[in-house]
Amino acid sequence: MLRSTGDRVVIVGGGIAGALLAKTLQNHADVVLIDPKEYFEIPWANLRAKVDPAAVERTVIPHSDYLTHAKVVTAFAVGVDDSVVLTSIGRAVAYDFLVIATGRTCNRPQKQSERLEMFQHDKERIDGARSVLIVGGGPIGVELAAEIVMKSPEKRVTLVHGAPRLLKVMGARASAKALEWLRSKNVTVLLDQTVDLASATPDTREFTTSAGETVEADAHFVCTGRPVASGWLRGTLLREHVDEEGHIRVDDHLRVGGLRNVFAVGDITDVPEAKQGHLAQRQAMVVSRNLRLLVKGATREEKLHRYKPSPRTSMTVTLGHRDALAELPFMTLIGHIPGAVKPRDHFITRTRRMMGIKSKPYGTMPHVM
Repeated sequence: MLRSTGDRVVIVGGGIAGALLAKTLQNHADVVLIDPKEYFEIPWANLRAKVDPAAVERTVIPHSDYLTHAKVVTAFAVGVDDSVVLTSIGRAVAYDFLVIATGRTCNRPQKQSERLEMFQHDKERIDGARSVLIVGGGPIGVELAAEIVMKSPEKRVTLVHGAPRLLKVMGARASAKALEWLRSKNVTVLLDQTVDLASATPDTREFTTSAGETVEADAHFVCTGRPVASGWLRGTLLREHVDEEGHIRVDDHLRVGGLRNVFAVGDITDVPEAKQGHLAQRQAMVVSRNLRLLVKGATREEKLHRYKPSPRTSMTVTLGHRDALAELPFMTLIGHIPGAVKPRDHFITRTRRMMGIKSKPYGTMPHVM
């Protein structure tokens, strides 16, 4: 067993929130990161990485590149009690403070090289396809469709969405503008329809929607929402703090159920705000400050920092290299102007700088082993 040291902070989950938290705490506490992957990804750049080789290697970053004074246990967490986290490799990790940052369920390989190969495979699928089916019309599906048609306007792209409008996380005006923009780029958008992909394989070329429409596509991508990754907490002492949707209930300090030494950050929390990467980073920074106080022995409640949920006042969806859809408090814009505001590298450089990683120049080609 990896025994605690009195200031041991165990972080479960190495996504954008867990990784940043580990980075900012590693010089202030004995930090252990438990993650089934040997790397973290910059999630908002994933779609660009599917079509742009220059982005790939800069978005998939080994934990060892930024965690110089922390331990990493490469495994899934499978259980927890009041002092120990149990892992899938049979290793028990003791903690003094615990942070749950497991986000949403996803199927990712353990090694960085394997993840880079997945991106390369997706790029080859898109490059080799004359037609592409995208299932899901949220931000991910819309952005992927845009990336493909802006890079390869000759491809036939079909987007199938199971609701009456795209982008339900945005207002109706933004949805209408997104629909108009996609159709102006010759994307076929089928609303209020679903596609049963239960029996689909990579070789499937013909799909039938719930309305009986046939869609032919050489490649297909599923961009629907993923469930919260809290299933491993069932049967543990934290189960009573998980709501019916799988989110963990936290207080204003982002502590779980008011427990003094257990926190949660990111998509897994029940914080009433949009589940976006930059907000998960904000939560991580609040917990980082609180844990530094607690590690130093702070006992007074009023010294702890509170997290104020962010109201949904603005949101931007990227539409290829040049365009974007921006929903602002008093207007909704689409086209080159909002596209010029968002960096063309999807904030990759800024995120790498935040993690203390030297940025490779944009345009550097990846090396896939």
